[in-house]
Amino acid sequence: MKKTTLIKIFLRSFFIQTTLNFRRMQNLGFAMAIIPLVREWNLSRKDSEKMLTRHLQLFSTNPYLSGSVIGSVVCLEEEENGKSEDLNISTIKQSMMGSYAAVGDVFFWGALRPFASIIAVILSYMGLIFAPVAFLLIYTPSHIWIRLKGFIEGYRGGEKGFEFIRSLDLPGVAVKIRWLALVALACSAVFLSETEGWPFIKTFDIIAKLTAIAFILFCLLLIKKGVSQVYIIYGAFILFFLISGGGLLV
Repeated sequence: MKKTTLIKIFLRSFFIQTTLNFRRMQNLGFAMAIIPLVREWNLSRKDSEKMLTRHLQLFSTNPYLSGSVIGSVVCLEEEENGKSEDLNISTIKQSMMGSYAAVGDVFFWGALRPFASIIAVILSYMGLIFAPVAFLLIYTPSHIWIRLKGFIEGYRGGEKGFEFIRSLDLPGVAVKIRWLALVALACSAVFLSETEGWPFIKTFDIIAKLTAIAFILFCLLLIKKGVSQVYIIYGAFILFFLISGGGLLV
């Protein structure tokens, strides 16, 4: 296959959401992406209709991982020269789209985008004009690289094109990004808060803020270990009551 055809298919994959519909979701965008393949092979009208009809079935996945599915499908179509009538290609396509949707949504929507948003909000609160640019610099390169590399590895691997996405361990990375987002949010809540009324010297003020951050992370660790949130709330209440009572006695 010509490299120019692959480039056209990859660029068209960016527009898979433009024809999103409630009946078959991204099917029109998927079919549009592989049209350069049909044109290069110069198939008969009957074969072209069969191929495009096969890819006009329901398709819905995370748009950033759609390139990997398209690459694998193009590889399989090339092996069959677009004339296969078995269900192998459709089966592989359907199995990939479901798993990729779950993985991509957890990573991009549930971790990376909130993290980039938190950083941008903190920078804007600090009065930095390039805060929106920071969001784009954190978010955009990641999904473009996964789109491109996923498409290439999907085309190379065919049925095993999913190996690249699996090797990224996006759910595991998502957990780490969420922790970073939580730390950034906790730091911003403490260090950017107004503290003029606190009767502490500057050094003790910093220690108090770090202690608050450590306590928040400790509570999250307890939740992760399975400790009931009710126990944590009551424990925190008793602890703060004792601290406040000690301060009043002093």
